[in-house]
Amino acid sequence: MAALIGRDLLSLADLSATEVQELLLLATELKSQRLKLHCPKVLGLLFSKASTRTRVSFTVAMYQLGGQVIDLNPNVTQVSRGEPIEDTARVLDRYLDILAIRTFAQQDLEIFAHYAKIPVINALTDLGHPCQVLADLMTIQECFGTLAGLTLTYVGDGNNVANSLMLGCALVGMNVRIATPIGYEPNAAITEKARAIADNKTEVILTNDPEAAVKGASALYTDVWASMGQEAEADARLPIFQSYQINEPLLSLALRDAIVLHCLPAHRGEEITGSVIEGSHSRVWDQAENRMHAQKALLASILGAE
Repeated sequence: MAALIGRDLLSLADLSATEVQELLLLATELKSQRLKLHCPKVLGLLFSKASTRTRVSFTVAMYQLGGQVIDLNPNVTQVSRGEPIEDTARVLDRYLDILAIRTFAQQDLEIFAHYAKIPVINALTDLGHPCQVLADLMTIQECFGTLAGLTLTYVGDGNNVANSLMLGCALVGMNVRIATPIGYEPNAAITEKARAIADNKTEVILTNDPEAAVKGASALYTDVWASMGQEAEADARLPIFQSYQINEPLLSLALRDAIVLHCLPAHRGEEITGSVIEGSHSRVWDQAENRMHAQKALLASILGAE
């Protein structure tokens, strides 16, 4: 993966189809322990949003590569006191080998990447969640042995996960359907970008009909109806999203061997029922584990691990 050495990952659109496939292959090799890599570097985690899986998976991945991690909690750094992004970026660039940022505005991430010479990874913004989708694709590939030609249906809010799923599926030759209430569709520019990547070889479909969207799907995916920063809207969204729940009746419309994915945390009884997330079709816990393996592959590739 020499092509990724020193590069940022701000969006899945930064990767080629070949690079995604090679990352997934490397992640699989690392997970199986057939391959062990060494990378004694220092990863910084600058997280303005709460995190369980992203924080722990990045930390464990870096430790397993032989590196170290510094948790740069904004509440105990000068970021919380208004230090300009440009200044923080140029200072951390002198200390760290790589930085993962979890924040709200994509623009802040891009400014940081512009001023820091070290590689910067998008560990989540309001616009995208590329690391999550690398793990999602890895999980689907584990289940079906391939990705090309499969159909993934996402049901719920057209949020950052939905945006990145469109890009990821287009890159690996999957069909993707995004079913949302009217007015909650994913980002229009990213939708067009995904369709350009798909180049009419696969489908990138937006719909307001969840039942039509899941028919023939191999993977059903959902996320919370109100993301971080939208807590004040949560109650108002409940009646709007009621018919966009992944439950047994909706699952029955998908293929018989369909799997169910959720990036967590899950609100049982809202976007997904307890019986589905705990049922035989669920691959949610494999998906969560694969965050670590996919991110280890990403870190190793960008840092040139040996």
